[in-house]
Amino acid sequence: MSEPETIDVISDVVCPWCYIGKRHLEAALSKLPVDERPLVRWHPFQLNPDLPAAGVDRRSYLEEKFGGAERASTIYDRVRAAGREAGLALDFDRIERQPNTLDAHRLIAWAQASGRDVEPLVEALFKAYFVEGRFIGDRKVLAEVAGEAGFDAGASLEMLEGQTATAEIAEMDLRTRQSGIGGVPFFIFNEKIAVSGAQGAPVLLDALAQSRPST
Repeated sequence: MSEPETIDVISDVVCPWCYIGKRHLEAALSKLPVDERPLVRWHPFQLNPDLPAAGVDRRSYLEEKFGGAERASTIYDRVRAAGREAGLALDFDRIERQPNTLDAHRLIAWAQASGRDVEPLVEALFKAYFVEGRFIGDRKVLAEVAGEAGFDAGASLEMLEGQTATAEIAEMDLRTRQSGIGGVPFFIFNEKIAVSGAQGAPVLLDALAQSRPST
């Protein structure tokens, strides 16, 4: 049997373009027969690895990153529009705290290592943050989101309260940056063809086709 096709997605759950990119990838894969869809693997990238575990006030974060909420709103107008085109109702105004995402990435890695489909969890984390305004830097909130995505909430919280995958996530994040990847989303098709940014479905399908061996 031939090796299954793969799409490696490097992203952060507090990156709106990553959520939009996820929708574009879903649109691309929907064009393929179910039994011909590649295995999607999720990899960590922390946009703000230096944030404290408790996160920071969102307003303060916007002041530092964009020079204030007004300028951030102008920038986010473009993101909102792109989100709407992708079928997403991004609600930045509901976000009160900017989280550190180490634990969220640990949760995804732990769930993915179980062999189960981790897509519902990734989707639930994006939705919790960008649509519902929940603080996904809190371990209890993360466990609740995991439960809503079909995983065991109690086991999720127990894992999060320990150190499972902490060092591994930090190392993976570092290796990603050292490889030259400085922004997300970033897609790698069959470990051959890379696409940077929230490109549309046609671009992603073309990259997948290019990554396949010629016949």
